Amino acid sequence: MIDSDLIITKAEELIRRASPEGRAAARRRRERRKARAIRMMRRMFFLTLAILLAAVAWGLIIGPIGGTGVMAVALGIVLAWVGTILFSAEPEASAEQLPQVPLKALPNRTEQWLDTQRPALPAPANRLIDQIGVRLEGLAPCVQHLDEREPAAMEVRRLVGEELPELVRGYQRVPQQLRRQGPDAQLVEGLRVVESELARMTQQLASGDLDKLATQGKYLELKYRGAEE
Repeated sequence: MIDSDLIITKAEELIRRASPEGRAAARRRRERRKARAIRMMRRMFFLTLAILLAAVAWGLIIGPIGGTGVMAVALGIVLAWVGTILFSAEPEASAEQLPQVPLKALPNRTEQWLDTQRPALPAPANRLIDQIGVRLEGLAPCVQHLDEREPAAMEVRRLVGEELPELVRGYQRVPQQLRRQGPDAQLVEGLRVVESELARMTQQLASGDLDKLATQGKYLELKYRGAEE
């Protein structure tokens, strides 16, 4: 028997991948993987160079390292490479950890966390996550020089590090069989509010209008709209 819901979900996923936002999200994921690979290779190169220089210095100052020394050098290089691979993986922030992430890294870490939540979200929400990812990418440069103690910084942190993750986690706490009607629509509407708020924040940060950003606070619609319904 053909599962119509599965067909619709697959079709929406294909559309999402073909959308500009979906392509931008895929590009950012590739760039993150490439950057991690470059960092790992650079560390492996310098560790290898350091071990070889240490072996040469030993041979010049103390004496020939011999066959045992060559094996020790080779083993040291292998262990250095393995350690680099194991410890070069960028730790993924959980929803509970996002409020403690430094503001400079918060947009990127939130985007990465959102990306891991896709399998548990409905297809329409995934396309909005692509759009939110674009907004977070634009927000990241704007918060690099923002003082954590400023009210504007607190508003950004509240929306990006608290309200947005709680919106997604609140949906995930609803039992699977009860999500089809109200919760799906509420999640999508909440993500739309987040996307528009991120656009507003980015525009105001870019224009230096920090006072206006600190006093508007439309993110509260996320909390109180759900309570009214």
